Amino acid sequence: MYPNSLTQLARANPFSAPLFTLQKVEEPSTQSLVTKHEANKRTLAAAAVAEGDSCEFGSGHYFIMCGIGGILSCGTTHTAVVPLDLIKCRLQVDPNKYKSIFRGFSITIKEDGMRGLAKGWAPTFIGYSMQGLCKFGFYEVFKTTYGDLIGEENAYLWRTSLYLAASASAEFFADIALAPMEACKVRIQTQPGYANTLRQCAPKMFAEEGLWAFYKGVVPLWMRQIPYTMMKFACFERTVEMLYKHVVPKPRSECSKSEQLVVTFVAGYIAGVFCAIVSHPADSVVSVLNKESGSSALGVLKKLGPRGVWKGLVARIIMIGTLTALQWFIYDSVKVYFRLPRPPPPEMPESLKKKLGLTE
Repeated sequence: MYPNSLTQLARANPFSAPLFTLQKVEEPSTQSLVTKHEANKRTLAAAAVAEGDSCEFGSGHYFIMCGIGGILSCGTTHTAVVPLDLIKCRLQVDPNKYKSIFRGFSITIKEDGMRGLAKGWAPTFIGYSMQGLCKFGFYEVFKTTYGDLIGEENAYLWRTSLYLAASASAEFFADIALAPMEACKVRIQTQPGYANTLRQCAPKMFAEEGLWAFYKGVVPLWMRQIPYTMMKFACFERTVEMLYKHVVPKPRSECSKSEQLVVTFVAGYIAGVFCAIVSHPADSVVSVLNKESGSSALGVLKKLGPRGVWKGLVARIIMIGTLTALQWFIYDSVKVYFRLPRPPPPEMPESLKKKLGLTE
């Protein structure tokens, strides 16, 4: 019989390879299907154990180390771009005063000195370290879990959807971890005289508004960060796949670790540009929301208007493009340093090739 359900799946998948001509195949017996399932049980991205790896792919140790990689990649990079983030936030909340990136830097240095450019570094480092732990660690967990649930063949056919679902699930929890420090950071950066340090800001916010002060921005954070992260991971994964397929002149297995990290950086920057554009309107809402006590996300959105939500986009593209590229580079470097499994881009399973008539 012809595998009609598989044909429909291939036709419906917008991210799949071009359609193939299906060949007539014999249906295996139930016993052979069970044996084959047990023999081929695996995750999306290749074999679990490889020579030279320090741990098994998909193990608890692997996920913990991925989380640590996320801490290092997100915490350090976001802290490094605090000055640009500071100007971006001020452009969003007071565009009349800070009319451009260069004017924003000029006014900030004139009013607060060079040290003023580092305002908010502590909540940035703590908040984005916690976010990185959940973002990268849970992404690996959800990608493996969802891939196992839908099976190897569907995980390949629907791999972009898998990346989107896994990253969205991970970011949901990551934003809950980030929200308190993000609220403190924005308050420090956008309200001159309110507080200069995290130790001053957090108790003052709690005394004035209670616990809600730290979490009133979590919904706008989800609106900003979930689309951002979905783009960040799905675009990165597919860009890496395309670079090795169409740009890199040799297979990934023949590339040195340094060459592979260069591909990681390039794919990360491309993903970062798209991330910045997708998430910028919600980012503008978060900045104003955390600056103004008693405000609501809907009220801020109405106040900013269609044009106002795009203020500071150029600064954000520069910041997020560089940030995302560095994050992926650091994250992949951590995997290299600790000898964690680094599966190659996914390839079509042999069983699917047979069903599609690509092999004899």
